[in-house]
Parts: sequence; C-alpha cells; structure tokens
Amino acid sequence: MRILSLLLFLAFAITSLATAPVTAQAKVGSATFSGIVIHVSDNNIKVMDPKTKQSLGFLIVPKFDQVFSADGKTTYQMKAIKAGQYVKVYYDQKFLGQRHADRILLLAQNNAVKSKQ
Repeated sequence: MRILSLLLFLAFAITSLATAPVTAQAKVGSATFSGIVIHVSDNNIKVMDPKTKQSLGFLIVPKFDQVFSADGKTTYQMKAIKAGQYVKVYYDQKFLGQRHADRILLLAQNNAVKSKQ
C-alpha cells in the first residue's frame, strides 16, 4: 500500500510538472524590447529605450547565433553588435526567471532595416 501511494504521488507530480509550463508560460521569444545597446559581452547584453530611458539586461547563452538583420534575411555574428547600435531583442523569462535573448535584430539608427554590408 505504501509503495502504491508513493507511485501515485510521483505520477501526479510528474504530470503536474509536465503540464504547468505549457499553460502558465507564453511562447518563447514572445516579448520584445527595442533600443540602443549600452553594454554587450560574452554572456549578456544591456539595451536602453531612448524614449522611456528604461534599460533591460538579457542573458546570452554560449555560442548564441540568433543575430539577424531586421528583415531576417541576413545573419550576423555576435561580435557585430556594438554599443550604440539600435537593436530589437526577442526574449523570454523561462530559465529561473532571468530574461534571456532568443533572437536579436540589428536595426539602423532610425530603427529601420540595417543596410547590408
């Protein structure tokens, strides 16, 4: 009886853990933030919205390769991002509540598509 109740409890716990993230969290990268890059390093990027003066930091996983032009046709390496550039960051907060970048779009100074170089 004790083993049966333990198995039922484990089955319930696994089922609740498997279904909770699906219903409670939004799609990956569903939130966006646009602004000027203040700081960029190997593991994070900090962006400030010049209109509201709000700044957000985002974690970047090692070997992050989701840097695109605004039209999505051109890819860039992470080293192409410099302080002072306009970017749009698609992010989520799944991992331990920390914001992490899923995709970064490089924009021109007027928030238009960056020209191909």
